[in-house]
Amino acid sequence: MAVTDRATTRVAPRSGTIVEPAPVLAVPKPDTWFKRNESKVIGTISVTTFLVLWQSLGFVRAAWPQGIVLGGLKLAVPPTLFLPVPSEVILAFRDLVQGGELAQDVAVSLQEFAIGYVLAVVVGVLLGLGIGWYRRFSYAVDPFITFFYATPRIVLLPLLIIWFGIGIWSKIAVVFLGAFFAIVINTAAGVRNLDANLIKVARSFGATDLQLFRTIALPGSVPFVLTGLRLGIGHALVGVVVGELVAAQHGIGRLMAIAGSTFQSDKVFAGLIIIASAGMLTTLLLQRLERRYEAWRPRAN
Repeated sequence: MAVTDRATTRVAPRSGTIVEPAPVLAVPKPDTWFKRNESKVIGTISVTTFLVLWQSLGFVRAAWPQGIVLGGLKLAVPPTLFLPVPSEVILAFRDLVQGGELAQDVAVSLQEFAIGYVLAVVVGVLLGLGIGWYRRFSYAVDPFITFFYATPRIVLLPLLIIWFGIGIWSKIAVVFLGAFFAIVINTAAGVRNLDANLIKVARSFGATDLQLFRTIALPGSVPFVLTGLRLGIGHALVGVVVGELVAAQHGIGRLMAIAGSTFQSDKVFAGLIIIASAGMLTTLLLQRLERRYEAWRPRAN
């Protein structure tokens, strides 16, 4: 009658029945503050460490202006002209604010970026949906997309200035061309990667093209569209700076060009930080929008 207990099973001799033990449920680890904010904490530490090391270059430069000698090997310290430290960049930014022109430069660059990027989003998404959905339309448009995508936009700048003048519209055109191709290519790729069986089932139930667009094409291509929007931000900001390098009256790109030609590296870094901060802010906003549609993203099996 005795029952033999083992590590994994229990065997009853009379019946020969093997009784499996009850599964041991894993106790979930507590959701600590660090676990919830791990990415922010690690990111903050890495950025702070980088800034401290960068600022320490200024102390090294002040202590050993002629360079550091180690075992007969002389290590040169980059002067301020080549690499200003964060404190010098902050002082340059303060001087730009007090000068009074920075606000106008930021406003002009922001206007060029906003108008050009929004136009690129509207035209790029609509054209990308058409290219991905209609095969014959893609045959007609793809050669032009490939040609202009392979052409550096900066070589078109003289023509854009002739066509649109030296005002903001030539810069808006550069921004538009910079962001447009990333958006249209990713949108078309999203439509082309839709599940063909799902489309066949919808058509078998009599779904129209408009219903397919609304219920299948748009939800299925949204992750690709958002990826294109994020890629377009970087290209659009490059377009802002490049467009303002030639025949511009105001703008961050013009400010950086003048500072670079007069060897004011600290002001160049200040303009660079303004452009990068605008890109980071816009990217963070798109990331929040992307998480909203995370449930639509295809999952790996």
